[in-house]
Amino acid sequence: MNALARKRAFDLALLLPLVPLFALAVGALACGVWLCDGRPIFFTQPRVGRSRRLFFIVKLRTMTCEPDPAARRPTRFGRFLRQRGLDELPQLLVNVLRGDMSLVGPRPLTPADAERLVAEHPPFARRFDVPPGLTGLAQVCLAQGSALTAALDAAYAERRSAFLDLRLLLRTAWMNIVGKRRGALRTTLPIGRPRHLSWP
Repeated sequence: MNALARKRAFDLALLLPLVPLFALAVGALACGVWLCDGRPIFFTQPRVGRSRRLFFIVKLRTMTCEPDPAARRPTRFGRFLRQRGLDELPQLLVNVLRGDMSLVGPRPLTPADAERLVAEHPPFARRFDVPPGLTGLAQVCLAQGSALTAALDAAYAERRSAFLDLRLLLRTAWMNIVGKRRGALRTTLPIGRPRHLSWP
């Protein structure tokens, strides 16, 4: 079994027993979105996955529905969902189960952001060697600056392991429970410096 197959098995082993619980949670939160601001309940957007394959992420809608995107604002319920990361729960039942995403991996970028990233930092294309994740090294150990975020994503692709995935999942759960804000944590990264990448 290769590394990607092991990663997929790790995701399914953790996720499948909890699918009924997550389905109930998404159903309840979807009712909250509908009661707060009507339809649509879900938000979809194209993202770039492993090997630069396009897919659509599915989230609970957190913004108002004005025709002009510049006029849209977070709803009251949407702010709560975002603070706790609950708007991303549908990705577990759709994107992770379908294999578009993993539980842990690089940030899922929009096509425009992916194209710009690779043009500015070609070595960071390593991030596309693995599926994007619901959480990941950059999401947990986020420091300010797009170059460092991209470096963390590429570093994860190089140093990924089941042990690192488990650490990041536990840390994500803790941060969401206590509502801790992410900060600059370069000195406490749970990996060493990437071997083949320029660290900003």
